[in-house]
Amino acid sequence: MLQALNETFNGLALHFRPQDLLDLFLVWLVVYRVLLLTRRTGAVQILSGMGVLAIAYILSIWLELVTFHWLLEKFFSNLFLIVVILFQAEIRRALAQIGTNPFFTGISTVEETHLIEELAKGAVQLAQKGYGALIVIEREIVLDYFLEEGTEVQGRISAELLNSLFLPSSPLHDGAVVIRGGRIHSAGCFLPLSKNPSLDKNLGTRHRAAVGLTEETDAFVLVVSEESHSVSIATGGQLIFDVDHATIRQHLYEIYGLTFRGPERSR
Repeated sequence: MLQALNETFNGLALHFRPQDLLDLFLVWLVVYRVLLLTRRTGAVQILSGMGVLAIAYILSIWLELVTFHWLLEKFFSNLFLIVVILFQAEIRRALAQIGTNPFFTGISTVEETHLIEELAKGAVQLAQKGYGALIVIEREIVLDYFLEEGTEVQGRISAELLNSLFLPSSPLHDGAVVIRGGRIHSAGCFLPLSKNPSLDKNLGTRHRAAVGLTEETDAFVLVVSEESHSVSIATGGQLIFDVDHATIRQHLYEIYGLTFRGPERSR
């Protein structure tokens, strides 16, 4: 047995070429990117459904279910086309990312720090003015599947822009602002409401929407109440009520993986 294994390894070593390392690396990179894309887009449910169909296909052969097997065979014979149709948005996004920067994505530390400070300052200012607001920060999971997208903004994050978007006279003030890639991606977005029966009955629509989104995704949401003039944080399906400027900054620094620099007075 041991001699057979040694002979096998020796045979592999003799036939191994330097190009094989590159070949293995490229295969690993493609598989990794596909798994990452699946996780980010929340497409696990679709893949799970296809897995169930694959099991049904095997069972149809084993149980000799002729008609059912023929139907599934037709489905899987066009699998490539079906995958392209189902994941066309994800494929387009992945190709765009590869074309712009295949390995290093995201924003710089300086930009992240600016983003954090402007978000914290903007949330506190909105609370002081009594403007209701929902500020959603997209993380690993792309939120396109979980909300009704509003108006595209693609603006640089600033407290002033946040204040203008949530001004009561603004046509976009009722929805949420979505932060993606270090910019205000869109405004006037509508989020799914939580169906958790244990939530406080006195919670308003904004708080329920924030909880509903964070129950299904890894998003981080700042909720500004116009009634209590306070800011709450929603994450992981939980609410942290009445947080101050320093607490907001601390949580934002944590989700961006930066070192919290301590209290800073809001302006």
